[in-house]
Amino acid sequence: MTAKTMRERSRLVSQTREFFLSRGYLETDTPALSPSLIPESCLEVFKTDFVHPYEKGFPLYLIPSPEVWMKRIIAQTHENVFQLCKAFRNAESIGRLHNPEFTMLEYYTIGANSSDNIELTEALFATLVSEDTPKEAKPPFRRMTMTEAFWEMAALDLDTLHDKDAIKEALKQKGLVIPEGSPWEDLFNVLFLSCVEPRLPKDQPLVLDEYPKEIECLARDIPGTQNKERWELYVAGVEVANCYTEMATRENVAAYFASQTEKKRTALVPHNVDPSYPELFSDFPPCSGVAIGFDRLCMGLLGLSDISDVLYFPFSSFTPLGAH
Repeated sequence: MTAKTMRERSRLVSQTREFFLSRGYLETDTPALSPSLIPESCLEVFKTDFVHPYEKGFPLYLIPSPEVWMKRIIAQTHENVFQLCKAFRNAESIGRLHNPEFTMLEYYTIGANSSDNIELTEALFATLVSEDTPKEAKPPFRRMTMTEAFWEMAALDLDTLHDKDAIKEALKQKGLVIPEGSPWEDLFNVLFLSCVEPRLPKDQPLVLDEYPKEIECLARDIPGTQNKERWELYVAGVEVANCYTEMATRENVAAYFASQTEKKRTALVPHNVDPSYPELFSDFPPCSGVAIGFDRLCMGLLGLSDISDVLYFPFSSFTPLGAH
């Protein structure tokens, strides 16, 4: 990373903090380690151990997101909160868009839904852009539902593909081969990543809204539809943000934990799950949260194409001890 990029990244950090502080958000500074994590079958984590010379130690895990801690603070305070922190995800490729250690910007707004957070995130972008920001990273955002994207990019009616046989047939029509016995979500991801995502418009930031219910997450269902109040934000074709209207009831969170814990039985790095965590949602305020990969955001705003260009010491520069 060049000195110029360091200065620009520093500016983006400072302006991001000021954006939320000026709106009355509480800045949190939660631990990077946790004795338990939210079960997410799509993620692998890093594990370490606390050791003590005289007492029994215990396992700890590097957080893949500060969500596990921030939701405790929301339950306690009912305040709008934000945080810039390091997050860690294991077993992912190290390349142009991925680094196992990265910076996460996460913010939750009480009484808001995912649509409200589109406007807030758009306002954040308006604060962060400069005269040198590429046009494709500048607001306003383009908005498109997942159903619209499937039709416009792949000539597929997503509303007819919620049945597993139907989506398998669509994959076959597109010439895509999938392993036998794959769950619906895996079939969807193959179809989306092969036929839709590469064709998404890149001329301005794109909000891709209303994800199918079958993609399990802690997002609220949209009544009368087969979709959830969830969106992702793309900048220059790169996914940089994820947003939900939180499915914040004890029963729903407990059911999600049970389902995801079962799916994680084959995880490369198993982790502990706190069985009492769903109790936080007995009196949890309605809210919506956004998670932004801050390094990718910097890439987009600065017109860079490789994540290593905005990191001080990317994993790609590490040399294992003993290697020559």
